[in-house]
Amino acid sequence: MAEILAIGEALERALALLEGGDVVAIPTETVYGLAGDATNGVAVARIFEAKGRPRFNPLIAHVADRAMADRIAGFDPLSARLAEAFWPGPLTLVLPRRADSGIHPLVTAGLDTIALRMPRGFGGELIARLGRPLAAPSANSSGRISGTTAGAVAADLGDRIRLVVDGGATPVGLESTILKVENGRLRLLRPGGISAEEIEVVAGAKLSRGASGIEAPGMLASHYAPGAAMRLNVEDVAEGEALLAFGRNRAADWERAVALRNLSETGDLREAASNLFAFMQALDRAGAATIAVEPIPFEGLGEAINDRLARAAAPRDKNG
Repeated sequence: MAEILAIGEALERALALLEGGDVVAIPTETVYGLAGDATNGVAVARIFEAKGRPRFNPLIAHVADRAMADRIAGFDPLSARLAEAFWPGPLTLVLPRRADSGIHPLVTAGLDTIALRMPRGFGGELIARLGRPLAAPSANSSGRISGTTAGAVAADLGDRIRLVVDGGATPVGLESTILKVENGRLRLLRPGGISAEEIEVVAGAKLSRGASGIEAPGMLASHYAPGAAMRLNVEDVAEGEALLAFGRNRAADWERAVALRNLSETGDLREAASNLFAFMQALDRAGAATIAVEPIPFEGLGEAINDRLARAAAPRDKNG
């Protein structure tokens, strides 16, 4: 099983593993990431192997600072403004990849663009010490619920990796927002830890939505899925279902639920986002065949929460 070390004890051990082409599970402000040297093909292949991830699904490359990002990709003025406003933080920008970026082709899955993010805290410090970007998708088996605690990561991947760095529960609890600028227009590829409304204030323009195929990480139709089936926007609870609740008002027959978790008793969407994956995992462990989910508003971080729930509820396939 993987060794679990607290942040204050883990830096040198994590560096040694990364320098050797191995992978390490690390905390970020969004969810835990499974990190490997983005310039090392062996390390990147180990990420795919540990996750069981389809090779056509690209990875986010994480950088320590803007100078590192500039060596990897070209920034248009709007992308630069967004980076200035939201980095370090839960924003990923899809940018034209430089020919001499040094990023291994497995990271971009054959695309001529690259998804870049600058994480806060331990991740940023680790990348700065390594001196190279880290490819770091969420630290979970491909298609399954993202890990927001070291324990959840170890339970899922502990027999496939050597180290989990324990930074406690992740504060945001959802993956990053992914944006792409094309011809001066801003497109939302994946809602996440920064709301569309916050982005539009900085951009001075409305976001468009929608993508053509897989343009960035986390865009498979079936993703973030528990073992149980998911039933969304329920008005009542069937016998034997678990219930993922939101707010103060319950679905009809909620007492039937074999287990219940409330994302936020007060209807706070930030609290709901931070609890989403951990509560889905807890309900999945309850053994119900189906998790019923009460309606969640679409405004603010509700858009990202509903996106994750829709992908979790999508028909499962072997590439999920």
